[in-house]
Amino acid sequence: MIAINQLHPLFAAEITGLDVSAPIPETVFSEIEAEFRRHSVLIFRDQPITDDHQVAFSERFGDLETTKVGTVGTGSKLIVLSNMDADGTVAPPSDRQVLNNRANRLWHADSSFKAVPAKASMLSARIIPAKGGDTQYISMRAVYAELPTRLKRAVEGKVVVHDYAYSRSKIDPNLVTDEERAAVPPVRQAMVIDHGSDLGRSLYLGAHAARVEGLPDDEGRALIDELMVFATQEHFVYAHKWRPHDLILWDNRAVIHRATPFESATEKRLMVRTTIAGDAPTLAAAA
Repeated sequence: MIAINQLHPLFAAEITGLDVSAPIPETVFSEIEAEFRRHSVLIFRDQPITDDHQVAFSERFGDLETTKVGTVGTGSKLIVLSNMDADGTVAPPSDRQVLNNRANRLWHADSSFKAVPAKASMLSARIIPAKGGDTQYISMRAVYAELPTRLKRAVEGKVVVHDYAYSRSKIDPNLVTDEERAAVPPVRQAMVIDHGSDLGRSLYLGAHAARVEGLPDDEGRALIDELMVFATQEHFVYAHKWRPHDLILWDNRAVIHRATPFESATEKRLMVRTTIAGDAPTLAAAA
């Protein structure tokens, strides 16, 4: 029998009493789905799983994305987030994977740079540092609900161009290859997503948000920046301090997230992510 413990006043819950590597009855899985829809972020404790276990559990929620060009594990259902070389030693700060990990410290929604962005992500803690390397989440439904009237009017009906190359250029202008640029060109996303009468709307932004259609670049960036300053207020944030074998599922269309720094030059961190594919463009769910 599973137990559910809410971890933040606005969202995020911990689920215990479940072994995700074992068969899960449909009634229990339906309860998990309902809690996921309600809380947007679910933490499953004590899950020493294999890659195959993670893929199988993730696929209960939908089809999985395959890893894009230029990322470790290209073409597979797994994204390996690590600061280690193939032989298990800590990679130097100039290593491309380490630089990509630095980009993950920017607030973002996974795969918002795809025409049909991700529905959800699942991240498994395999090796964690002694200090730091946490993951922070923001409920963008709570953010939208608290937006001042002026900003709600400003975001209404807006379309934002999300661009993978734009976000990575904040770390290193040469980080994205020509092959990657061709594989993930800029895409149009709704600035506001409607999740239905029971859940309401959410703001859809993050590091990949490059510009606002219909606005001069400086005005569009000023609007995005103002919204992100509002969204990143402390009371919207759930900060997760990882324990060994934690497994976290989050809704990419209702939350944004970021990793926090750690001593990456000396400590090891290995996380494995699966990404549940979306089933429609955000513009189809626009407010």
